[in-house]
Amino acid sequence: MIHPAKQNVKRLAVIVHDLIVTALAILLVFVIRFEGEALQEHLRHLPATLPFFVAYAGVVYWFFSLYRSKWRFASLPDLSNIVRAVTVLTLSLLIVDYILVSPTLYGSFFFGKITIGLYWLVQNALLGGPRLAYRYFKYSRSRQQAARGDALPALLLGRGVEVEMAIRSMEAGTMRNLRPTGILTPRSDDLGQSIRGVPVLGMLSQIESVAMDAAERGEAFRRIVVTGSALVPEAEPDQWLARTRKLALPISRIDTGDGVKETELAPLEIEDLLVRPTVAIDKERLGSFLKGKKVLVTGGGGSIGSEICLRCAAFGAAELMIVESSEPALFGITEQLAAIRHDTAVSGAIADVRDRGRITPLFSEFAPDIVVHAAALKHVPYLEADWSEGIKTNIFGSVNVTDAAISAGAKILVLISTDKAIEPVSMLGATKRFAEMYVQSRDAEFVAAAAGMRLVAVRFGNVLGSVGSVVPKFKAQIDRGGPVTVTSPEMIRYFMTIREACDLVLTAASHARTEVPEAERAAVYILKMGQPVKIMDLAERMIRLAGFEPNVDIEIRVTGVRPGERLNEILFAQDEPKAETGLDGVMAAKPSFAGRTKMQGWLARLEAGVKAGDRAAAEAVLEEAIPDFSRRPHRAGAAPLAPPAAAANLS
Repeated sequence: MIHPAKQNVKRLAVIVHDLIVTALAILLVFVIRFEGEALQEHLRHLPATLPFFVAYAGVVYWFFSLYRSKWRFASLPDLSNIVRAVTVLTLSLLIVDYILVSPTLYGSFFFGKITIGLYWLVQNALLGGPRLAYRYFKYSRSRQQAARGDALPALLLGRGVEVEMAIRSMEAGTMRNLRPTGILTPRSDDLGQSIRGVPVLGMLSQIESVAMDAAERGEAFRRIVVTGSALVPEAEPDQWLARTRKLALPISRIDTGDGVKETELAPLEIEDLLVRPTVAIDKERLGSFLKGKKVLVTGGGGSIGSEICLRCAAFGAAELMIVESSEPALFGITEQLAAIRHDTAVSGAIADVRDRGRITPLFSEFAPDIVVHAAALKHVPYLEADWSEGIKTNIFGSVNVTDAAISAGAKILVLISTDKAIEPVSMLGATKRFAEMYVQSRDAEFVAAAAGMRLVAVRFGNVLGSVGSVVPKFKAQIDRGGPVTVTSPEMIRYFMTIREACDLVLTAASHARTEVPEAERAAVYILKMGQPVKIMDLAERMIRLAGFEPNVDIEIRVTGVRPGERLNEILFAQDEPKAETGLDGVMAAKPSFAGRTKMQGWLARLEAGVKAGDRAAAEAVLEEAIPDFSRRPHRAGAAPLAPPAAAANLS
C-alpha cells in the first residue's frame, strides 16, 4: 500500500506540472501566433494576468477530477476530462476577450479567435501528452520485464472486453509473473484479431489443439487464465474444461475482488461452473448504507458470517465487531481481514449467543448501528438427533441477540434464516421459523411506536461452497473415488454463491431502513434464485467435470430421504403475504407472527421442555406456534435417524 505522504507528494507533482504547462501553453500560442512588436506587446501584459488565469485553471482541473487517477492508468475517460476542462478554459478566454477586456481596455481583441483555437489544441496536447507518454513508458517497461523470461506465458479465455481487462492487469503488474501470449474466445467474430497485441488463436473448443501447437513451436503455455465469460453456459465450459485434462496446465479464474482487493487470480473451483447468472447487486446502495457504520456480526467466523465481514469492510464500515464461539474460526476471519486493504477497524470477541450474560454487555459496550445475526446450528441430521441444542442456539440464542441489539440501540438487526423455515418439516426449519417470529414481534413494537429500529430476516437456500453443504461433500467423495451419495433421485434444491447470499443480507438491511408504507412493510427477504437444480443432475455433472463417468468410474448411491428433509424447497409459505421491494432480484414477505405476550409464553414452555429433556413437550410448543410443523411427514421417533455423514447435507 502506498504511504499517504508519498501519495500526496505525487499528487502535488501532478498539480505543479499541470499549472506549469498551462502557463507554457499561453506562451507557446503567443510565440506561434504573433511576432515582432505584437509579440512584445502581448508578453508585456502576461505577468499581470497569467497568474490569475493559472490559478483559475487549477480550480477547473480539480473540478474535472484530473488529479484522482494515476498517470500509469491514463485512459479515454481521463482524456475526456482533460478535453472538457480545456474547453471550459477556452470558452472562458473567449468570454473575457470578446465581452470584458477588448471593448473596455483595448478596443480590439487581445487573443483573437485564432489564438484561442490554437490554445485549445496546445493545452490539450500539453496535458494529455505527458500522461499518455508516461503510461506508454510503464507499459513498455512491463513488457520488457515479461520478455526477459521471468513471467509465465498464459493463455487467456473469454470475450474481448474481459480479456482486455486481464491483459491490462498483467501489464500493470497486478497479476504478477504472467505474460499474455494467446487468447481463446467463445465468439467466432473475434477470430483473426488481436487484443492489445495478443493474438486470438481460436475458439474455446480448440483449446487442446492450440496448446499442443504452441508446445510444438517451443512456446508452450504455462497457465490458463479464465474470465467470467468463459464460464457462462453459452460458452459450454464443461466441454472445453474436459479438453484441458491432457494438458495438465494449472487453471485460474479472474477474481476482481469487488472492492475488497485488487484484481487477482484464484483457483478455478467446480462451484464456478455450477452457478446460475447472478443478480446484479446495487453496490452503490450498499456503499452508502454501510459507509461509516458500526457493524456487529455474530457467527462471524462461519461461511456466511465471514463473507459478511469481508463485504462490510469492502463497503466502508467504520468499525466491525466479530462475535464467534469458535476461537479458530475467529482467528481465521480476523487474519483474513488483516491481510487485505480496507479502512475498517476490526475487533473480535469469543462469545456464545446462548450466554445472555455475556452477549448483552458486549453489545452495549460496542453500541452497533447494524447487527447481523449469523450464528446458528444448521445441519438437519444433527438437529433432528440433538433437538435441544438446536432450540438453545437457534431460538434462545436469537432471542438473546435480538434483545441485546435493542438494548444497545442498534438501528437494524438482520436475522440469517433459511428456506427450510417455510412450512418447516425439520427441527432446523422450526427453530429458524420461531426465531423469525420473535424478531417480527419485536419489530412490530418499534414500527408501532415509530422508534426507528427495524428487525428483519433473510432466507436463502443452499450456498455453494459453505461448510458442510452438498458441493464440498460431493467433491470430497469424488476425490476418494466414490461413492457419491444422494438421498433421492428426485431431490431438488436452489443454489446461490456465498457472496450473492451476503450481498442479499446487506441489501435487505438497507431496504429495511427506507421509508415504506405500513401496508408494504417487509419482514422477510428472499433472493430470486432462478431455476432449482436436481441433486442427481448436480452429482453427475460434478463427476464429469472431475474427468470421470457417473456410475462407471464413480458410483452414485441413493441412500434414502432422511427425517427432516423434503424433496422440493419453496420460497414462500402459502399463507405468507408478499411485499414489494423495488429491488432487482429481491422478493419479500410481510410480517406473519404472534404477539409478544404469546411468544413469551411459548418461550417459557420451551425452556421448561429443554431443561426436562422432554422432546414431546418442546415439539408441542413448536407445533402450536407453527401449525405447518405439526403436519410434517416425519414425527419424533417415527423413523431411525441416518448417521449425519451418510449423505450430503443439503442445508
